[in-house]
Amino acid sequence: MPSSKPLAKGVDLFYNDNESRKYTTSSRIQNIQSEMTHRALELLQLDSPSWIIDLGCGSGLSGEILSSVSPADGGPHVWVGMDISASMLDIALQRNVEGDLLLGDIGQGIPFRPGSFDAAISISAIQWLCNAESSEVSPQGRLSKFFNSLHASLRRGGRAVCQFYPKNDAQRSMITSAAIKAGFGAGILEDEPGTKNLKYYLVLTIGGGEAQGDITDVVKNMRDVDVQDARRRSALISKREERKGSKAWIVRKKEQMEKRGKGEVGEE
Repeated sequence: MPSSKPLAKGVDLFYNDNESRKYTTSSRIQNIQSEMTHRALELLQLDSPSWIIDLGCGSGLSGEILSSVSPADGGPHVWVGMDISASMLDIALQRNVEGDLLLGDIGQGIPFRPGSFDAAISISAIQWLCNAESSEVSPQGRLSKFFNSLHASLRRGGRAVCQFYPKNDAQRSMITSAAIKAGFGAGILEDEPGTKNLKYYLVLTIGGGEAQGDITDVVKNMRDVDVQDARRRSALISKREERKGSKAWIVRKKEQMEKRGKGEVGEE
């Protein structure tokens, strides 16, 4: 779903049958979608056939690429697509895509059992979650439901890559903060910064295997990444607060000495 579409309307309202068909048959859109999907796959680093959920799958353009990954590159992958637009999913059915399709609003959560998927991909979709169409629905609430349910649906050691177009810095911050609060290690990769073709990729990891800690060292080609990892950030804050001679430092030292059987530590 391209960033040039108006965000005031809900995506399900904008992508009617006519718009869905125009979107899917546009060679420009197909090329852009292919480029971003391949980039997301590169960041996912899947070395064997995997079970993937495609969030905001639209008419299945990204899903087709997941199905066509060669064995030499770790594929083909099996996927489930979820989208709020019935018109988009109808086009996907007409195109006989290989993935299973689910009509639903990702802002209401991802309705799968915990640990169902190896990975998740989302192309140009999650910025729509920042829209509240009524006073009863907040962007923060929708983002929270999305990221918490996504975290639960991925196996330990799983990874997700969400390409998105934030409207502004506040929206970018709101999205990344919601991901971190849900328990993800998170980093934003900017492709083609400083150009009109700038694209943001939110790379998310769940603890387990090599995906623990700072994801910059885990994901290939993640140079100059804005890393935001809740676990790492908490550790740094704790270290700053625990200055030598402070009450927290004394308490920790006493606990360490007691465990080692070396008596007490005086207040220095």
